[in-house]
Parts: sequence; C-alpha cells; structure tokens
Amino acid sequence: MTTVLQAPAKLTLSLRIIGVRDDGFHLIDAEMVTLDLLDRVTIDPDSVGVTVTGRYADGVPTDHRNLAVRALGDRRVGLAIEKRIPHGGGLGGGSSDAAAVLRWLGHPTDADGLAAAARLGADVAFSLVGGRARVRGVGELVEPLPHLDRTVTLVIPPLRIPTPAAYRAWDELGGPVAPGPNDLEPAAVRVEPSLARWRDRIGDATGRTPVLAGSGATWFVHGEHSNALAALGNEGAEIIAARTTPAS
Repeated sequence: MTTVLQAPAKLTLSLRIIGVRDDGFHLIDAEMVTLDLLDRVTIDPDSVGVTVTGRYADGVPTDHRNLAVRALGDRRVGLAIEKRIPHGGGLGGGSSDAAAVLRWLGHPTDADGLAAAARLGADVAFSLVGGRARVRGVGELVEPLPHLDRTVTLVIPPLRIPTPAAYRAWDELGGPVAPGPNDLEPAAVRVEPSLARWRDRIGDATGRTPVLAGSGATWFVHGEHSNALAALGNEGAEIIAARTTPAS
C-alpha cells in the first residue's frame, strides 16, 4: 500500500552566524518556518527504484546524492518525489523530502534523533520538526516556537548560490554581521554580484526591503506582492506567494 507524504518548503526568516567549530562548520542562530509550498513524496513498499517528477525535477539526482534516498538507508522500497519546491533556491526541498521519509520511518525527534537528522543534512532536523522554530548549533538544536500566520512572497532568480561557497565568502569577509536579518547576505552577493540587482528591483517594486533566504538565491518580502513583482517573472524569476504553516 502506497503512502503519500507532504514535504513543505523551509524559509529562513533570520540567520545569525555566531561562531565556527574546529571542524569548520558554522554555528547559527536562526528562525525558520515551513510554508504551504510542498513537495509530495510517495513510498511504495511493493516496488523499488527512485523517480523524480514535477515542474522542478530537472537536476534532482535519483542516487545517494538525494537526501531522501539516503534517509531510506537500507530500506528497499519505491520512492517517487514530485518536485513542487524550486530546486537550488535555498528553500530546503531536498531536506524536507528526507524529513518526510524519516517521519515515515518513525525517526525520533528527541535530541539524539535531531542530531542524527542534522548529520544527514543541516536543514533536515528543522524539517523533521516543522512549523516555526529557533534553530541553533549546526542545525541540530531545534526549539519550537508558537505559530504565526504570515504571508510571504518569494522571488527566486535564475541563479544558484552553493551554500559552501557562501559560507567561505563569509569567512573571507571576516565574519560580518549584516545590517539586515541575514548575516550571509553580503557573502552571497560577493559570490553572485547580480543578486544585488534582484534585491534592488524587488525593493523598488514593493517598497519593502527584501531578505535573502539562507544562502540564497531566493529573496522574500512579507505580504502578498505577486502583482507588483510580475514583471520580474518575465526576466526568468519565479514569483510565489506562500503562507506559513504550523507543525503537523
């Protein structure tokens, strides 16, 4: 009997980098929320193999580079992922897919369970808990917070910012504290200078200062601004209005 799982996108509302461990991993203090933008993960115990479909399937691996595949471990089942979350925009689609698999497996959400999930991928522990939370350490310390019903408009440019490159740039810049809520923004702009043009265009169109989601390349503004930002869609950006969701 197949099981269909929801895998919600993650949005990092704020990100402070508060230190670097001896092994080079960065310590964070962040606020994250889940959104009603969902991948769908179907597990079929009576088959084997991995398929990825959907609008954003291009470039998504079906081998052990895929976090959901790794989350299965030695379990031999059919895994079908319908990608509705844009790939590579910093919205945690791969981590959420993996977390959905872990929930199906009955993975614990105590401290040890979250630490194990974070070793699979930094955002997997938060995605396992979901809702709204303060996330610290290297992603393994997840403190649930009360749900706040919010609407955000996401602008996903046709760019990709590798997370390791953003953190390296942050180190090279001397570990700056950004004037806005995301310490990685100056580093991401250094990696991909055209991000600044998108930021400015979004600000001009909405009258609001956009925030970079994690290491990018997604920008977001609070509220519904799809109409104001429609022109950016003609330049290759994805414009998505989404709402925050409570933990399931």
